[in-house]
Amino acid sequence: MRTAAVLHYLAGKYELDAIFFHQPGAPHPLTTIPAGLVQDALTIDLPFNSRAAIARVARNLRRFGAGRPPLIDRFRGFEREIAAFTEARSYAVAVIEHFWCAPYVRNIRAARLIADLHNVESVWHTRMATQELPWLHGRFAKAYQRLERELLPRFDQVLVPSAADLDHLPAGVKAAVYPNTVPPAERPEVAKQERIIFSANLEYHPNISAVGWFAREVWPILAARHPSLEWVLAGRSPNSVRHLVANAPRVRFTGPLPDLTHEIAAAKVAIVPVHAGSGTRVKILQAWQAGTAVVSTPIGAEGLPQQGVLLAANAKDFADSVTALLTDEQRRHHLEGCGFDILESEFTWAAGWKCLERLGI
Repeated sequence: MRTAAVLHYLAGKYELDAIFFHQPGAPHPLTTIPAGLVQDALTIDLPFNSRAAIARVARNLRRFGAGRPPLIDRFRGFEREIAAFTEARSYAVAVIEHFWCAPYVRNIRAARLIADLHNVESVWHTRMATQELPWLHGRFAKAYQRLERELLPRFDQVLVPSAADLDHLPAGVKAAVYPNTVPPAERPEVAKQERIIFSANLEYHPNISAVGWFAREVWPILAARHPSLEWVLAGRSPNSVRHLVANAPRVRFTGPLPDLTHEIAAAKVAIVPVHAGSGTRVKILQAWQAGTAVVSTPIGAEGLPQQGVLLAANAKDFADSVTALLTDEQRRHHLEGCGFDILESEFTWAAGWKCLERLGI
């Protein structure tokens, strides 16, 4: 979502070239974006990586030994292709999306170099270390800290999703907030059902951790209090968390949906039980856009206006907050309206593009 917003902005202002990385078996990148946005493109095919458990363990142990974080490792080694594509061209602006592509700042020449960080990766791994494999994530966090100190000062501008992320950047980095945003859409008119929803990429580690915590600590309380309440898990890769809710009552998976907004709009409460990660959660913006009230952990809502959510730091408070919204229609409607108003004023593509304009990008 963040990359799409930047792509549309740049295409409206410049003749735009693009370099895409293509995962084996995924649709070709140029088939997934609107025609005419990109003038010329290079697509780099990533090598096949087996997703079998033993292969993933072996890869990550090798990365641990090398002190090379997984995504830095996955996207490295294409300097020659990138240099050959860009060397004869003159660019006013070059935008590198995601920190794990930041090493290619050495291979791209432009009058202005921009890094668009979706997360602060050292923070991401530091927080994941509190949830699982502290020895592994701790080592990767330190590796990212070294790389952030080395690479980010090379950019003329570093963009981060929120003011909270600015505090985690190394000294001497020229950085500014460019918020996560969503494209314009009408607030759907959908009848509310007796359900709560967690919408997410369900193979993303902070989301897996969130589902596990909610299934263990919170859902048993809510399921007992509200015998007709359904918990919907919406998003791709449901098999990544299915085992975590195998014995839980009234849980439904949707899989990937062509229109996630209507599924969110049909729920009375969107939950964000996230305890790790960085940046800001697009799932909260999507809930605000759908007109659905949000209950979140403090980390889940980090970097976003907190008058648009109910915050709950522990399982009892989380369950009580969800119950409060399920049983108090007036309070729920107030929170729905507050979130929608915040979104419309600060977190649409148009609002985000004004930030890029002010930054002279």
